[in-house]
Amino acid sequence: MASSKKEDVAHVVHKIEEMGYKAHVIVGVERTVVAAVGDERGKERLISLEALPHVEKVFPILKPFKLAGREVKSDPSIVSAGKARFGGGFFSVVAGPCAVESEGQIKESARLVRDAGAAMLRGGAYKPRTSPYSFQGMELEGLKLLWAAGQETGLPVVTEAVTPDQVAVVAQFADMIQIGARNMQNFALLRAAGRAGRPVILKRGMMSTINEFLMSAEYILSEGNPDVILCERGIRTFETETRNTLDIQAVPVIRQISHLPIIIDPSHAAGRWELVTPMACAAVAAGADGLLVEVHPNPAEAMSDGQQSLKPERFVQMMDAVRPLLAVMKKELC
Repeated sequence: MASSKKEDVAHVVHKIEEMGYKAHVIVGVERTVVAAVGDERGKERLISLEALPHVEKVFPILKPFKLAGREVKSDPSIVSAGKARFGGGFFSVVAGPCAVESEGQIKESARLVRDAGAAMLRGGAYKPRTSPYSFQGMELEGLKLLWAAGQETGLPVVTEAVTPDQVAVVAQFADMIQIGARNMQNFALLRAAGRAGRPVILKRGMMSTINEFLMSAEYILSEGNPDVILCERGIRTFETETRNTLDIQAVPVIRQISHLPIIIDPSHAAGRWELVTPMACAAVAAGADGLLVEVHPNPAEAMSDGQQSLKPERFVQMMDAVRPLLAVMKKELC
């Protein structure tokens, strides 16, 4: 045809939208895929698009998650924020305290994790806690302190949004938005995060299946945000010796069926600092694309999750332990 490839794609998108579907363009190495997402009851009409000269084939996506699966995108996705990169052979460590507690604490934490090799700073400003009497976070003031610590150290920052109305303000101060395990199926929050224009770390719910996990990611992707990082943080089982049970096999399973990067949070999975480094090493060996680790300058005085937070010197030891494994797995530490 005389028209350019870009014009061909635009024509297909227009036709799909005319039929009442939302079109998502996914550019691959060998071909461009246009995913039509919408009411499946009228999907037979989409077959007619095969009559267009620039459409190779129309095929149904069998998995319930359409945009998160490898049926649509076979190449692994790479999600970036500053110098941090996840997926496609890149591996980044996100580290910092569970909660922002003061200006001095978050700035000291930022310097410590940066110098040890972390590519991204974490810290909670809004804290969803099991008990209403636990520390709930510094909220907007904490966001500003986290942003300032990131600016001072050159680290991109990630923090959690707890409600849909918090997403916009979190997006102002954070390079990446985190959706916590308790909110994995807060669908209004997922949609808001999908519209925020920021990459998203989505944590697996403590009692959620892998299929449910990917369906939650689908909510974010369906809003036009392709930059989703899955985070396995342990699931609830009958075991009582650890806070949760790290589902390490979720890493290779998800890598088989989804193109999205997957990272491991060994801190919340174990609930005990002495288990963090072994679980971090297991994550690398399983093929994870990164780690999310709690590090505090003085865990004994932490206002939340001190028992699972690494001291600075132990974080250095963890980084020293995972580097040789990354070389074996042919992963590039960012």
